[in-house]
Amino acid sequence: MLLRFRVANVRSLRDEQELSFVPSEDEPSATARRTELGGGRHTDVFPLVGIFGANASGKSNILVALTDMRAAVLNSYARWASFEGIPRKPFGLDPKSEREPSFFEVDLVMDEVRWTYGFELSTRRVEAEWIHSYPRGHRQVWLDRDASRAGVYEWPGNRVKDRTQLARRTRSDALVLSTAGTDNHPQLSALFHWFRRNLWIINPEEEREQREQFTVRELSGSRAQRINELLRVADLGITGAEIVHEGKDRPTVQLTHRSATGDVAFDWRSESFGTRSWFALLGPLLLALDEGAVLLVDELDASLHPRFAAEVIRLFHDPLANPGGAQLVFTSHDPSLLITPSGERLLEPGQVWLTEKDKDGATGLYPLTAAEPGEEENLMESYLAGAFGGVPSVVEGQFARRLSAGHMERPR
Repeated sequence: MLLRFRVANVRSLRDEQELSFVPSEDEPSATARRTELGGGRHTDVFPLVGIFGANASGKSNILVALTDMRAAVLNSYARWASFEGIPRKPFGLDPKSEREPSFFEVDLVMDEVRWTYGFELSTRRVEAEWIHSYPRGHRQVWLDRDASRAGVYEWPGNRVKDRTQLARRTRSDALVLSTAGTDNHPQLSALFHWFRRNLWIINPEEEREQREQFTVRELSGSRAQRINELLRVADLGITGAEIVHEGKDRPTVQLTHRSATGDVAFDWRSESFGTRSWFALLGPLLLALDEGAVLLVDELDASLHPRFAAEVIRLFHDPLANPGGAQLVFTSHDPSLLITPSGERLLEPGQVWLTEKDKDGATGLYPLTAAEPGEEENLMESYLAGAFGGVPSVVEGQFARRLSAGHMERPR
């Protein structure tokens, strides 16, 4: 379970930013779940957070930075040797950022133990890497790597087995955790596999066909009944889904639709973009719920009706639908996701994060709680009014006035 993510000098994130799933101590939460930490300790954790902001404010870069961290853990040992330098994306609007390291760190819980793992990357090498464990609430330093020291690796307490071999096998441009996971290290592999099993990203513009095919394959397995049920209750007029094999081509799906004369099967290519997007989401969504994984969805509202997006949020909130403690991080432009049609809050203020760019083009990330909204305040109306920030700085009618005033030359 993910507690916090911190990042700096990655894409539009110049200064250190933090995304947290942990409610503040002075704000009781009805949504957060109690997570055991062993030894009689526990912490409350949100099952989901949403990131809102104007176009190009850097919302998506928060999710992409999480996947950048995941990719570094999974690939640095096996794949980075073929690159000319470390494949990273520092802040691009300041030349000094290229000479400064990129910073990543997560706090997470595995088997009732909290872990902190992080690293810093420069263009040519891993500048630092650290692993901390909190088995009884007190920090244990398992790894302290610093490329600027004569003794790069320190293993306080000698807790890590085979540490000499790990240090010898790890290149200067690879992460120790990546080496450990590849070698199936007896102690560190669990942390490596947490990254493999989490931080899956869904982007409306990428890999939709692959997600469609994944959901098609799931129709042959244990999740088929739930996929059909979610298709039927979505009020798309769909009564079921069947796998269709056409010669040697890979299998596809055929959805049946309700009509006055009975069910009618449609060719998959005739389905609407919204229907196909909903279908493509179901396979990864149910897998994440079953696995208790952290799922990242960029632009949750991009191809789904707001009611559909709201139901996805409710799935993660519902302990019966989400018994494994799966988590969702999503971005959205749609402030209607802040409240229900009846005016109740769909998200608590602690679950809402906002992005804004400063005058230098750097993204700032901050929680809605920083704006101290009132207990009865309508979050959607206040957000649209600009009370919390995170909205475009555009005056009503500005576009039309610019055009009519001739500021944009018309072609002859």
